[in-house]
Parts: sequence; C-alpha cells; structure tokens
Amino acid sequence: MAHEHHDHHHPHQGHHHDGDVDWGAMAAMLETEAEVSTPAYSHALAWLSKEVTEPGLVVDAGSGPGVLSGLFAETFPGARVIAADSSEPLLEHARARAARLGYADRFATLAGELPGALRELEYPADLLWASRSVHHLGDQRAALAAFAERLAPGGTLAILEGGLAPRFLPRDIGFGRPGLQARLDAAQEDRFARMRAELPGAVAETEDWPALLAAAGLKHTGTRSFLLDLPAPVPDRVRAHVVAVLTRTREIHADALDAGDRATLDRLLDPSDERGLHHRPDVFLLAAHTVHRAVRPV
Repeated sequence: MAHEHHDHHHPHQGHHHDGDVDWGAMAAMLETEAEVSTPAYSHALAWLSKEVTEPGLVVDAGSGPGVLSGLFAETFPGARVIAADSSEPLLEHARARAARLGYADRFATLAGELPGALRELEYPADLLWASRSVHHLGDQRAALAAFAERLAPGGTLAILEGGLAPRFLPRDIGFGRPGLQARLDAAQEDRFARMRAELPGAVAETEDWPALLAAAGLKHTGTRSFLLDLPAPVPDRVRAHVVAVLTRTREIHADALDAGDRATLDRLLDPSDERGLHHRPDVFLLAAHTVHRAVRPV
C-alpha cells in the first residue's frame, strides 16, 4: 500500500494505483515530497498528541519510505513505531531512515497488503495512522472496520484523506491559457475515479469520513485541516520538487490535455526557459491536509 503523501488531487506520480509502479525507484521522490510537507504534518501530529498522550504502539499504515513514521517516533519518544506497507523496497528505505535518525531500536516494519497485514501485529495499536492509504482499498468501509479492530480500547485511528489540491503557480503565469492547474486537477479527478472503479472489490462510497469512522464502531473526536504554506521565493529543494511533480504530471496526463496545455507544461519544464519553473521567482507551494480522528470505545 505504498502511497503518495499528497492527496488524490495531486498530480504527483499521477497517483499510480494501477499496480505497475516501481516504488523503489519512486522512493526518493516520495521521501522529498513528505519532507517538504513536514511543517503541515508536524502540526497534525501535535494536534493528535493532545488526544494520544503516551502511546505504547504507533502504526503507520501505508507508510511508504517512512518519513511520517520518523515524525511519530520523534513526537512519541516512548512509543514503538511500526511502518506497514506492501512495498518491501520502500520499507528498506524506512529502516535505513530509522537507523540514520537514531530510533531503530524501537522501530519495525510490516510487509503486506492492507488491511490484512495488520493481523500480524503482536498487540493492538494505541494510534493507527493512515495517510491517503484508505482510498487505495476497494472497500473503504470494510477497511476502516478492519483498522478499528486493530486498535486497543481507547486507541485512536487517524486518517488523512481529502484536503485541498496543491498550488505551485499563479492562475495566470504570463503565457498559455490561465488556469492550468485547475485543468490538471480535473484530469487527475477523472484518473482517480477510474482507479477507484478498477480496484478489486471496489465499492462506491460517499466520502463522509466521520460517518465512515462511526460506522466502524469508533467515536469521531475531531477533524482539522493543516496548511502547508511555502511562499515564493521557495528554497531550491522545494523548486526541484515542484519540477519533479509537474514532470510526472506531464507524463501521466499528456493524453488528457489539449495541445496548448501540453506546450505550456513543456515550456515550464524547459531548464533553459527564463519563464520556466527552474528560474521564475513566483513558484510557491500551498496545500491543505485534512485529518480525521476517532477513538475506539473502552
């Protein structure tokens, strides 16, 4: 259940839910994306820590390369942290990250498809975190119920789903037709809908996450959105990340865009163009990440 840390609106990696992704090759991009988004994630974890005070076990379900797993280890220094993901190459990155940052002695990984892999946990979780991994599962309602079963009494399930699509550029960039990112969002929504329909056991579901958490037998205790606001001029690493995102977008959505938008993207991605992403001073990163939390009754 390797997953992108941006929501399904994000054209980054085209949200490859098609099962044909080389997640090992994508690890660096996924790590950078999560690290760039760390200011928002840190605020989200601070909010969670007001409800979850001293967890014994934290599970990052759909962990990818383990950047958020590391944030949980930092936020809860007394907790054991388990990163669960279907991609062994990404879990290798998570283990290396834990060793590099000094929490390997209380960190472990669990390889397998969600939610079934969580049955391998030795004991229930006090906090189970799922960042944009639920929407990879055909029956989201059943998946949330399975997650709830792996919580200790009084334990918290926190899911990051929804939010607002990232923005990198002004609506009018000075060439091409204004509103490029809105059209990219529309192409991504269509792709996302096709992905959801093609998942094994796909069930159409109204994305009322508090109601779905309640249907899983949990008590919804709050929903909050956390802003990632990196204004222009951005650091070089953020600029490189935006270039990588839109490069992948160009690859994934080329057939869904008209010739004018393809030409605009090509110009934006041209390192020699002074009005391209590599040089223009107005590149920024603005996004919102929405977290829903719920508690298993004691």
